[in-house]
Amino acid sequence: MRVGPGGEGSDASWAAGDRVQEQLPFSALLEDSAEDLYENAPCGYLSTLMDGRIAKVNGTLLRWLGHRREELIGHRRFSDLLTIGGRLYHETHFSPLLRMQGEVSGIALELKAADGSRLPVLVTSTVKRDGDGEPLLIRTTLLDARDRRTYERELLRARQAAEHDRERVQRLASTLQRTLIPPALQPVPGLDVAARYHFASPDEVGGDFYDLFPLAAGRWGFFMGDVRGKGADAAVVTSLARYTLRAAAVSDPVPATVLANLNTVLNHDFQEDEPPFCTVIFGLLTLRADDGGFHVVLASGGHPPAVLLRSDGSADYVSTPGGQLVGVVPDAQFTTATVDLGPGDTLLLYTDGLTEARTTGAGERYGDEALLDFARALAPTSAPGAVEALTALLGSFGEGLDDDTALLAMSVPPAGR
Repeated sequence: MRVGPGGEGSDASWAAGDRVQEQLPFSALLEDSAEDLYENAPCGYLSTLMDGRIAKVNGTLLRWLGHRREELIGHRRFSDLLTIGGRLYHETHFSPLLRMQGEVSGIALELKAADGSRLPVLVTSTVKRDGDGEPLLIRTTLLDARDRRTYERELLRARQAAEHDRERVQRLASTLQRTLIPPALQPVPGLDVAARYHFASPDEVGGDFYDLFPLAAGRWGFFMGDVRGKGADAAVVTSLARYTLRAAAVSDPVPATVLANLNTVLNHDFQEDEPPFCTVIFGLLTLRADDGGFHVVLASGGHPPAVLLRSDGSADYVSTPGGQLVGVVPDAQFTTATVDLGPGDTLLLYTDGLTEARTTGAGERYGDEALLDFARALAPTSAPGAVEALTALLGSFGEGLDDDTALLAMSVPPAGR
């Protein structure tokens, strides 16, 4: 853009420049501009003989390094301009590779200036050959990489900060998750108990929970649940559900009543367009004095059915039809089922992360039938054996397991153990 009269970019100055160019031969302009471009290019240029001695260097590189032209030409080698580490790399890698390939591009090295300071550069060298293909000299271009080095350092600092933040989030999520599940289950005399919690992601708090606790002499309560969603909101509901279930069981241990109390609490405490809800299965264990087995009453609020693995090698789901999700409607209905655990029998509870795991790249889910087949092949087994086998199964899903999964198994030892 041309500015007002007399200015540096005025029409008059442009016209004067045009007249000067018209008076010079075109070849002279080319020669002058080519030499000026070489001397004052935005990058460093130098030419060396095949033994590395500097034969030509441009003004840009001289200004960067603070050297005079006569100090370098014929007296110094290119490797003399490098730091010690760069000199070693040049001799052991750069130079041999250049001789083999005839060109090396974008190598990061550091130059040592006359004042001792360092200048990071990106080096590209090519071998010039004569008509017979014999090497004559090496032409080298050096790009100032100080801004790039600053950018890389900033990028590294940002990456380190992000990794630190992620580690902090993971520690927080892990700590919070540990507060939502019991560190150790209460021992039940005459019953083997095993549990496992599989985290799908270290960055998020899941909504799966379980517990086993005493209620009275010869009676224990247990539950397993899964809250909708993940993160802090799910953790709030998980904590509320876990402690509500324990308190409700102490007050009135009837399983359907316990779930009804939890449903009332969730409907009362959360008034949202999309209220939080969960699936829960609650059970009441009562010791049978005659044979040392246990009578179990189960109530389900939309939770996957428990699996009963018998001592005779059979296995099947414990059906609790009609149980509604907990927390969706104020008057939810819950159904119950009863089973007896005898010597060698195992009761397994789980969350839907197991059955909804993807087993193929097409997204096919593992499913209820596959789990039942797995249980039938596993029976008879103990609670620790069931949890160990299912943990290995979860590990086999790899990235197909994208949801947290909780396992809780209880078994009566075989007769005579």
